[in-house]
Amino acid sequence: MIYVTRREVFSASHRLHNQNLTDEENIEIYDKCNNPNGHGHNYTLEVVVAGQVDPKTGYVIDLKLLKKIMREHVIAKLDHMNLNLDVGFLKGIIPTAENIAKGIWEQLHDKLPSGKLYSVKLFETENNYIEYRGE
Repeated sequence: MIYVTRREVFSASHRLHNQNLTDEENIEIYDKCNNPNGHGHNYTLEVVVAGQVDPKTGYVIDLKLLKKIMREHVIAKLDHMNLNLDVGFLKGIIPTAENIAKGIWEQLHDKLPSGKLYSVKLFETENNYIEYRGE
């Protein structure tokens, strides 16, 4: 099995807030990330596609095509957006890195012409990242 990775970056803002909790509970759980005006991150996204090398092309997936798919179905929807308000696939979901990674997976898993989506890695900071491999 070969694993092919494409990296993209995007910037977005969000607020971590659960409407079913009190303001005090939200502050206790989310701390600074519960700022009523939100806060932002410069995210790094790594998408890994697994598969066998096609003997005709030598590729698992054409990286130019993976780049196009990621930009069209993910980056264009997330970059410079408020994740709470502007992103359809995150509506009604607390936009934690975990939930964003799952949402990205849903945007990509059925769009690949070859290989299989293996993982979505989302770096929220240089020290914190989430990896999601489907359900």
